[in-house]
Amino acid sequence: MEDRPLAELFEPATQERWREAVQAALKGGDFEKRLVSKTSDGLRIEPLYPAADPIAQPVRAPGPWRLSQRVDHPDAEKAAAQALLDLEGGADSLTLVHREAPAARGFGLAIGSVADLDAALDNVLLTIIALRLDAGPKGFETAEHLKALVEKRGDDPAELDIDLGLDPIGLVAATGRELPDWQARLAGAAKSFEGYRGRIALADGRPYHEAGASEVQELAAALATAVAYLRALEAEGIPLERARDAIAILLVADADEFLTIAKFRAARRLWACVEQACGLDAKPLRLHAETAWRMMTRRDPFVNILRTGMAAASAGLGGADSVTALPYTQALGLPDAFARRVVRNSQTILVEESSLAKVSDPAAGAGGFEALTASLTEGAWKAFQEIESEGGILASLQAGKVQARIAEVRDARTKRIATRREPLTGASEFPFLAEKPVAVLDVAPTSPVASGEGALPSLRLAEPFEALRDAADAYLKANEARPRVFLANLGSVAIHNARSTFAANAFAAGGIEALGNEGFSKADDVAHAFRESGASIACLCSSDALYETDAAAAAKALKEAGAKTVYLAGKPADADALKAAGVDAFLFAGGDLLALLADAQRCAIAQA
Repeated sequence: MEDRPLAELFEPATQERWREAVQAALKGGDFEKRLVSKTSDGLRIEPLYPAADPIAQPVRAPGPWRLSQRVDHPDAEKAAAQALLDLEGGADSLTLVHREAPAARGFGLAIGSVADLDAALDNVLLTIIALRLDAGPKGFETAEHLKALVEKRGDDPAELDIDLGLDPIGLVAATGRELPDWQARLAGAAKSFEGYRGRIALADGRPYHEAGASEVQELAAALATAVAYLRALEAEGIPLERARDAIAILLVADADEFLTIAKFRAARRLWACVEQACGLDAKPLRLHAETAWRMMTRRDPFVNILRTGMAAASAGLGGADSVTALPYTQALGLPDAFARRVVRNSQTILVEESSLAKVSDPAAGAGGFEALTASLTEGAWKAFQEIESEGGILASLQAGKVQARIAEVRDARTKRIATRREPLTGASEFPFLAEKPVAVLDVAPTSPVASGEGALPSLRLAEPFEALRDAADAYLKANEARPRVFLANLGSVAIHNARSTFAANAFAAGGIEALGNEGFSKADDVAHAFRESGASIACLCSSDALYETDAAAAAKALKEAGAKTVYLAGKPADADALKAAGVDAFLFAGGDLLALLADAQRCAIAQA
């Protein structure tokens, strides 16, 4: 018997053979529409890529990424206890959040003196960890307090890995407020902290991402900000090489692993281009990551564990030097010890058990990642040049041009969210009306700092659906019953089940409880059951075939039985005839579910 490797018994797998098999499987379907997707920037993502020759990719310094935990409890003593617990549990970096920072989310520390800072870092040895300040408008003052604390403790500055996180341009983007004399103050901080191992300035992508920016827009804004800091420091007498070494970039990591990995790889390529243009020898960029605020949900928050885990892994694989992952309850309040432990251990598993940091650039040579990285790099460089042509990032922000371009992308994404073309698990898809409350610390958030004109909004994608759920819950609390919709199922379970299940889940996304049944064969029976249900709105659910014969009579009967609004699950061809019979609106995949639910909820509550 011939002994041959199994693979040799088959014809070679080629792109052409794969394409033929795909076309056969599609049965005439459009290849482009079915299998090619596009990013918010319009970049193509093909279903299949050949292996690529890896190009020289700048990477982080050797070693794993740092696991950074937020320190944001308003009580300094409790904040210090949190920090110590995190460090004992595996974190090796802290992000100290001031309560006036845009990313404080209503919490954070009130640091007004060296004593306040000392209390928040009580028993924390700064020489064995990395520290990043996130102090927003109080950044320069907090940096001075930190310097005084280092001197008070007698630490050697050369042993300290500290990022001051000074980002006056990011503050303009997030709040519309410009700090006076920030260029001179930034240079003063660089001179004051000479000898420290960290960074002074931070080009932060969070304000842009939270406002809805695409990957290209976030990269371009962060790069333009970093270049603005290079210019400002050099203009104040800081040598260009030292100015370069004083700058770090922070990008947002979200649950799209392909785009996140490619975005972080692109950031390093873009910075290398800046270094080359400045005539500087390349050095590893200090690149921080924080998981996305905009992807966090208040409903079914346990899904956030999956989101942040994927985001943290993707940032690390893409080359981030440190990753700050938001606890899964961050959108609900101040996370407790359990939520902090979950997010900390998730990263520990990624680094220590899964060994994801063992390879410096695991995406190298993978056709999809190389193509996407190249596309993002090219697109971001063009967007960066556009910002530069407008006078730089600060001038572009002051003219509202960056905000206008981000608003266009945000509006397009808002439509995708409303139609569920971009689904949100637990919010717009697979909602769970019987979910139990999740524990957070009993600490009331403070009111957000007022923003000025031109400030970019900070938004979460799930907010519109969460608002509907909140209204439904308020109704439940006051009336001991949810807003309800009667499912007017026509035919047997086998006939109506697909659409009745679809409808029940869709209405649940707005906090509306669906009243199901096994189905009806007569319009009079449908009307009788509707009257007995106590609901004020109804939704017809069945097959297209039964809609043709039974839907009009059922809709008419429901109207006569008192239904003020009748929906139909599906998109039948004879929509006009069904409307004439009493159907008010159609519930179908790709329709504006958010608008339909808002109307349904108002109707159900008003008529209950």
